[in-house]
Amino acid sequence: MTLLKDKVAFITGATRGIGYSVAEKFLENGAKVIVCGSREESAAKAAARLKEKFPDSYIEGLAPDLSNPASIQEAITYVKETLGRLDILVNNAGISASHTLYDYKPEEFEKIMNLNVNAVFFCSQAAAKVMRDQGGGVILSTSSMVSIYGQALGAGYPTSKFAVNGLTKSLARELGKDNIRVNAVAPGIINTDMMRAVPKDVIQPLINQIPLKRIGEPEDIANAFLFLASDLASYITGVILSVDGSAMS
Repeated sequence: MTLLKDKVAFITGATRGIGYSVAEKFLENGAKVIVCGSREESAAKAAARLKEKFPDSYIEGLAPDLSNPASIQEAITYVKETLGRLDILVNNAGISASHTLYDYKPEEFEKIMNLNVNAVFFCSQAAAKVMRDQGGGVILSTSSMVSIYGQALGAGYPTSKFAVNGLTKSLARELGKDNIRVNAVAPGIINTDMMRAVPKDVIQPLINQIPLKRIGEPEDIANAFLFLASDLASYITGVILSVDGSAMS
C-alpha cells in the first residue's frame, strides 16, 4: 500500500514500542520518516534498524530535547529545510509513574506533565506553522484509555493524557481553517516491553475483562495512526480514537 506516498512524518518516542511500530507502518505506506528518541544513540540505532528493512526509504534519526521548545523548533526547522515540508506529526513520546497521591513528589508530577503535555503542545505549535504555510497537514497524538477511565495509582499519567485529549479537540477546532486535521489514538493494554515485564497472573485477569480476549499489539495501534494520517480520514478531526478491544465498556 502507499497511503502515505512521499508524505513526511515526524514521530516522537519512535525508538521502540508503539512509536517504532508506527514508523514501520508509515514506511510500508511510502512515507519519509524522522524517528525521534531521547538520545542520539537510540534514535540512530532505531533508524538503522528501519533502514535495513526499508533500504529504499528516507529514514533519519533525531534526538531533540522535548523539554526545550527551542530544540523542538530547531528539529522541525531542520526537517522543513531538508525535505521541504512536514505532512504528519505524531506526538508519541511519554512517560508514566505509579505513585500514590500521598507519595507524589512535585518534580515527578512536573516531569510527566512536561513530556506528556508540554512537549505535545510545543511540537504541535512548531509543526502547525509549517503545515499552515504549505497548505495543510495532520497532527496526531498518543492518548490512553486511562484518560477516559482513570486509574487507581499514578494520577499524573491519566491527568496528562486527559490534557492531550483537550488539546487535540481544541486544536482541531482552531486549525481546521488551515486544513490541519488533529486527532489522537487512545490505546488500551498493549503488548509492549513494559507490559511483557508484568507477571502473567496480573495480566490474565485484565485479558479476561476484554471482550476480544486478548491484549493489543503495537501494530493495532499503528494501523489506527495510519488511517488517521491518510486521506481515508480526510473528514475526521477532533477525534480521540479508542483502540482497546472495548476493555472498559
